[in-house]
Amino acid sequence: MMAFGPIPRRKRGESIVPMINVVFLLLIFFLMTAQITPPEPFPITPPEAEAEPAEAMPDTFYIAADGSFAYETARDRAVFEALRGRAPDAGPLTIRADADLPASVLATLLPELAASGITDIALIAGAP
Repeated sequence: MMAFGPIPRRKRGESIVPMINVVFLLLIFFLMTAQITPPEPFPITPPEAEAEPAEAMPDTFYIAADGSFAYETARDRAVFEALRGRAPDAGPLTIRADADLPASVLATLLPELAASGITDIALIAGAP
């Protein structure tokens, strides 16, 4: 009978579990610190103001230079119906209008907003 020596043991490699933990922690960190906002529906050049420009809020009513409207997923005249479904205690509606939009268009829009139940608005303007 032939006697064999003890079976050689393989060296155990480095564990990658700590590296995986670090990668997941970094992923969670970046996801938690990132500001995830939907893209603006069309490019807006805000009017100039003396203060710092404000960031667009998720509850924003957009008005393009050509008079096009956008609110969430609604476009043009459908935005007024979408605004009727807005919570009354949601705070002021943020309006982000293009700098080339005539003020008369914005002025005629305010009664329509009031008819939709929006009486508190905040107009976003950019810095020079």
